[in-house]
Amino acid sequence: MATVVVGIDGSDNADAAFAFAVDEARLRGATLRIVAVWEVPATFYGGGGGYGGGFEPVDVQVYDGVRGQAQKAAEELVASARARADGVECDPVVEEGDAASVLVEQAEGAALLVVGSRGLGGFKSFLLGSVSQKVLHHAPCPVVIVRAPSSF
Repeated sequence: MATVVVGIDGSDNADAAFAFAVDEARLRGATLRIVAVWEVPATFYGGGGGYGGGFEPVDVQVYDGVRGQAQKAAEELVASARARADGVECDPVVEEGDAASVLVEQAEGAALLVVGSRGLGGFKSFLLGSVSQKVLHHAPCPVVIVRAPSSF
C-alpha cells in the first residue's frame, strides 16, 4: 500500500499541509504517516553544547523534564491530527531529532512527502523555512510544499 508522509508542527502552514495530505491519501488509497519531530531548544543549552554557556552543567532532571514536555506535546499534536484524518488509515510517528532529517528518513519508500512552506520559526518573511527547503532538496520521493491561505 502507498504511503503519504506529512510533517506537522502546529503551524498554520502545517495544518494546510495536513489537510492536503489527508485528501491525497484518500485519493490514492494510501496510508497517512503523520510525523511530528521534537528537540530540546538550543537556548536550553545556552550555546554551550550541553553546558550552560560554559557556566554550569545543565541539570539532568531539568533536561529530562524539557524532553518529556516536548515529547508529550508532539504526541498530543499527532493524536489530534490522527483524530482529524477522517477515516484515513494513519501511521503516527513521533521522534526526537532534526526535523528535516527525520522527515526525509520517514519518506523513504513513500509515494509523497507533504510539508508546510514554513513552520513556527521566527523569520515570517521567508517564503520557505529551513525544514521545507532541506526536505525539498533531499527527499527520496516527490514533495508538495503547502502554504496556508492566511500566510500570503
